[in-house]
Amino acid sequence: MSSPIEVRNLDRLPQGKCLIIPGRLDPAQAAQLKSSLKNRNITWLAEESVQLPVELSDYLQKSNCPGAAFDQRDPEPLAVGENLTAQLEDSGVYVYVPGYTIARPGTPCQIPSDTLRALCSLGLPIAPLDISIPAETSLSIENEASLPAAILNFGQSPKVNSVATYRESLLCAAEETFSSRDFLNGSLAVALLSGLKKHAETTTIYDGTDDSELPFNKLLGVAIALSKEIKLATKKKRVGIILPPGKGGMVANLAVMFAGKIPVNLNFTASDDAVRSSIRQADIDKFITADPFVRKVPSFPWPPNRDLLFIERILPQIKKKIVKWVLISKFLPTSMLVKLLKLDVNGGDKEAILLFTSGSSGEPKGVPLSHRNLLANVCQFGRQLDMPAESKLLGCLPLFHSFGCTVTLWYPVIEGLDLVTFPSPLETKRLAELIEQHQVDLLLATPTFLRGYMRRIKAEQLKSLRLVVTGAEKLPDSLARSFQDKFGVLPMEGYGLTETSPGTNVNLPVENDPEDGTPVIPAARFTSVGPMLPGIAARITNPATDEITNLDQSGIIWLKGANIFAGYLDREELTKEVLTDGWFKTGDVGRMDDEGFLYIEGRISRFSKIAGEMVPHETVEAAITKILGLDGETERKIAIVGIPDEKKGEAIVLLSTVAGEALEQEQLDIRYKLLDEGIPALWCPKTIIPIDEIPVLASGKLDIKGCEDLVR
Repeated sequence: MSSPIEVRNLDRLPQGKCLIIPGRLDPAQAAQLKSSLKNRNITWLAEESVQLPVELSDYLQKSNCPGAAFDQRDPEPLAVGENLTAQLEDSGVYVYVPGYTIARPGTPCQIPSDTLRALCSLGLPIAPLDISIPAETSLSIENEASLPAAILNFGQSPKVNSVATYRESLLCAAEETFSSRDFLNGSLAVALLSGLKKHAETTTIYDGTDDSELPFNKLLGVAIALSKEIKLATKKKRVGIILPPGKGGMVANLAVMFAGKIPVNLNFTASDDAVRSSIRQADIDKFITADPFVRKVPSFPWPPNRDLLFIERILPQIKKKIVKWVLISKFLPTSMLVKLLKLDVNGGDKEAILLFTSGSSGEPKGVPLSHRNLLANVCQFGRQLDMPAESKLLGCLPLFHSFGCTVTLWYPVIEGLDLVTFPSPLETKRLAELIEQHQVDLLLATPTFLRGYMRRIKAEQLKSLRLVVTGAEKLPDSLARSFQDKFGVLPMEGYGLTETSPGTNVNLPVENDPEDGTPVIPAARFTSVGPMLPGIAARITNPATDEITNLDQSGIIWLKGANIFAGYLDREELTKEVLTDGWFKTGDVGRMDDEGFLYIEGRISRFSKIAGEMVPHETVEAAITKILGLDGETERKIAIVGIPDEKKGEAIVLLSTVAGEALEQEQLDIRYKLLDEGIPALWCPKTIIPIDEIPVLASGKLDIKGCEDLVR
C-alpha cells in the first residue's frame, strides 16, 4: 500500500488571487490539494468543451467548492480573465482541472499546448503545480509500496505568464521532486546485485562473437569470484578496463563494482597521447583485458604485461570459486550478499565510475559519475522507454562511451532485459544477423552507424525492432525517413552528454489519435531531440549576455537534475565554467517549443562569429549535403571548420572528400546554390580543402580537433 500524498512548497503560492495549474489531476490529488488549501477559497476551473474523467467529475461535484468555466477559443482572453478575477474573493484561488488526455507515464505536463496558452492569457497570476507519481518512474528493484502515492510540488510563480515560463517552473518543480527520492542515496553496486538476483532465472546475456550465453544467475557468480581477484591485484581505488562490448566487458565491470572499486573503461580508439593522459589522470595501475583483444588492437599503447589482468586466463583458474559463488548467490538473499561482499550501501554522491570525454575538441576530460547520477539516469531513461520484461537489447556501442556504458551495462542488469552483444557497431552485416536470430526489440545507435544498415541489410532482418534510438550526433531527416521506408521503424533521436550520465531527452512513439477525439500529448517531434526525461529541468541563457531568457528563445542550454555530474576530475577551473548552483552549461545552443520539445541548433564550439553574427556550422553542412546530393551517403563527405580572419574575425572553410580539381569553380557553384537555398552570403564557405577522409570518432561523432588539425 502506497504512502499518503505529499504536498510541498505551499509557501510558493501567491497570497492574493491566482490560478493554480497542475500538470495533471486525479480525484485523490484534488482532495489532498483542497485539504492543503483549507484557508483559501477554491473554485475549480475547467474548459467548457472538455469532458472530464467520470471519477474526477464526480469528486468535484461532491467537493462543496464552486466551479467556473472558460472557452480557450474566446477572442478576448484578458476580458475573460478580468471577469474570472472579479468572481474570486481576496484570498481565493482557481484550480484548473485538466481534461482527460493520452500521455506517456511520467509526463509532467499533460495539458495540450493550446489550452496552456489560453490559461496563460487570462492575466491571472499563475502557480505551476507538478504532480509526480514516483511509481511511474521507479526502478524495477524498488519497493513501490514504500513510495508516496503522489507528490504535489508547487513551482515558482513566473513574473510574466507564458507557456515557456510555465514549463520552466514546472520542470524545476518536477526536478526537485525527483532529486529528493531516497533511492538516489543508494549504491549502484547494490542495485546491480539486486537486479542480477531479481532477474537471475529469466534474463541472459548473449555474446555474438561466439554465440555463447551467460544467464544472470551465473553472471553474478562469475562477477563476484573475479571481484575477489581484483581486490588482491591492486590497492588503487580505480581499475582500468580495455574491452569491447560482450560478456567479458560485462563481467569485468560488474567485478570491479563488487570489489568496491571504480571501473574506468578506456577508449581504445583514442590517440596514444589521449590514452596516456586518461591513465595518468585516473591513477590506474591494473587493467582488465583479454589476449585476443590485445592482438586485435596492437596499435594501442598497452601497459606492461605485469599490469594487465587477462580475464580469459583468470576465470579458468578460479572455476571452483565461481561454482561456489553461483551456489551462494542463488540461495542467499540480496541483503546478506551485500554484507558478505562488504558493499557500501550509501553510494549517493560518491564516485561510481570514471569516464573520459571523447577529446573531440582537446585533451580528454575526466568525468566522475556518482552512484546518484547513474541510478537517476537508468531510472529516467529506462522507465521512459518502458520496454516489456521480455525485451532484448542490442549492445554494440563502446563501453567507454557514456551511452554504451549506462544503457548497455547498467540499464539491462538493473531492469532485467536480455542483452545481445557484439564488439563493434560497424559490422552491420553480423549485427543484422544477431537482431534477426535473437529477435532484438531495441537498437541503440548513432546516425553514422545507422547508415551502415542501409547498404547490405535486407529489410526482413530488422523486422523485430520495435524501437530505434539514436544519439551522439544530429539525426538527418533524410536518413531517418530512408531507414523507416526500408525497415518499417522510424529512428527516434535522443540527446545527452557524458556529464549528464548521459540521457536527458528522447523522442518516443505514443498511441495514434483515438477515434473518440481524446487529445494526445505527443512524445515525439521530428527534428527535435524530444522532451526532457523525468526529473530534469532546463533553462536558456543568451550567448552574448549570459542572461537567462525564456525557454522558447534560442540560446545556450543549461540542465539540472540528479543525473548531472558534480565536476571534472581535478579540473576545478573548468568545472566552475560549466557548473553554477547545480546548473550545467551544456555548450549546446537550442530552444524549447510550447509542447516541451527541445531543439538543438548546434554546439557553441561549432559556431563561427563572423562580422558579429553567429554562424552555425551544422546548418551550413546540412545545406551543402542537400545541394550536393549527399543525403543517402553512408559516410561523412563534408565538414565545416572555422578559421581566424583578419577582416571579419572568423571565416568558414569546407573540408570535402568529393571536391573536384576545379576548386574555384566548385566553390562558386556551391555559393550560388547555397544562396538559392536561403543561406546568407556571410555563411558561405570561403575556401574548399579537399581531403581523403573526414575525421570521425569511434562514437560516430565528428572529430572537431582532427578537422581543425587538418585545416592547420
